[in-house]
Amino acid sequence: MWDFDALLLARIQFAFTISFHIVFPAITIGLASYLVVLEARWLRSGDEMFRDLYHFWSKVFALNFGMGVVSGIVMAYQFGTNWSYFSEFAGGVTGPLLAYEVLTAFFLEAGFLGVMLFGWNKVGPGLHFLATVMVAAGTLMSATWILASNSWMHTPTGYEIIDGRVVPVDWLAVILNPSFPYRLVHMGIAAFLATALIVGATAAWHLLRGRDNQSIRKMLSMAMWMLLLVAPLQAVVGDLHGLNTLEHQPAKIAAMEGHWENKPGEGVPLALFGWPDMQREETRFAIEIPRLGSLILTHSLDGQFPGLKEFPPEDRPNATIVFWTFRIMVGLGVLMIALGVWAAWARWRGTLFRSRGLLNFALWMGPSGLVALLAGWFTTEIGRQPWLVYGLMRTSDGVSAHGAGQLGTTLALFVVVYTVVFGAGLVYLLRLLALGPVTHESERPVPGGPGERRTPARPLSAAPDPDEGAVVRTGG
Repeated sequence: MWDFDALLLARIQFAFTISFHIVFPAITIGLASYLVVLEARWLRSGDEMFRDLYHFWSKVFALNFGMGVVSGIVMAYQFGTNWSYFSEFAGGVTGPLLAYEVLTAFFLEAGFLGVMLFGWNKVGPGLHFLATVMVAAGTLMSATWILASNSWMHTPTGYEIIDGRVVPVDWLAVILNPSFPYRLVHMGIAAFLATALIVGATAAWHLLRGRDNQSIRKMLSMAMWMLLLVAPLQAVVGDLHGLNTLEHQPAKIAAMEGHWENKPGEGVPLALFGWPDMQREETRFAIEIPRLGSLILTHSLDGQFPGLKEFPPEDRPNATIVFWTFRIMVGLGVLMIALGVWAAWARWRGTLFRSRGLLNFALWMGPSGLVALLAGWFTTEIGRQPWLVYGLMRTSDGVSAHGAGQLGTTLALFVVVYTVVFGAGLVYLLRLLALGPVTHESERPVPGGPGERRTPARPLSAAPDPDEGAVVRTGG
């Protein structure tokens, strides 16, 4: 409909903003549940260490929550500015689902967030714990509605097209569309893994610098238990998700596997590495394991599934990109499992907190959960192309009538502003993580209270200055 340059720039702009945004909800989902566990253990045991850890990670949560809200608002506006024809066509489904997210999840989070962050000395322990649980429930509920909307775009059900627009006729079918359960569980586990890796990397950073104390050790221990238990589960969920995708989006699976055509009577090999060439219609330099692709995707050594050549060229996703984003995600997942197993072995040997090799591995794996999450989203969304709503609306038909110059200018502004604003947020976050948990922080004067200078109560005011942190920080 519009020239390819404008379409490509619109896609890049949305990909850029959502890539920034998705990182923050993933961390808040994982941290909110982690805070519930920490406070529950404090209430049960009375051990102040868990309360100190709660105070520390609640600051990180508050910072990520704020950046997630800001980046999410910007992203939402793009549905109207850059994708107006999509909004006109499918707004009857996506609009209410996003509204439900605001009316339930966001209101729930907003209602209890203040109590969670500032209510320690104002409400009882039980009510404060309830506030933490409600915030955690809100983050999970938010993910549910967002993924219901996005999953419907991949596997649309429960609708009719009337006068050129999608009209929902069965809301249960819309929400519980075929890919939704798999994608919700897969995304939820990804958020927990990303958070566990950040917690583990933070603990490893402090231990490598000699800051060895009970709080730091507990952080590392809990993170490694999470990896050991959940990373293999993610592999199982990923396999089920892949089978579901094969049923509903076979072209995406073919692109992920770099699979072009079936040979009569032969199983499909698994291409470990290679370079899918869209022009030559082959995967060049492929390193393959015979029949393993069939075994994974059909659970049979001789099973076959459609290759890219079975789809018209205009209906094929970009296999070059999808092939490699998928392998980045899987490769990092294998490393997560390896880290969890190594930590379990070190725990059994009594060297969990002293093995510098393990600690360095945990430190370098810190951002891997977020990288894997982004790679997974790129695989999912680029693999859906050229469809915006799979089988119903092409991406080229959903973009607004903007010129390449307008989109290029706004994209450049987004890059500059996001780099400055979220770059500053990242620097602050790293500074906060470097301070570490504070011993008996709950006994320190409340900002603006007796014995403290009068300062406004805000999430970031909880972060001590570096000089102050050097005095009260545990260990070091």
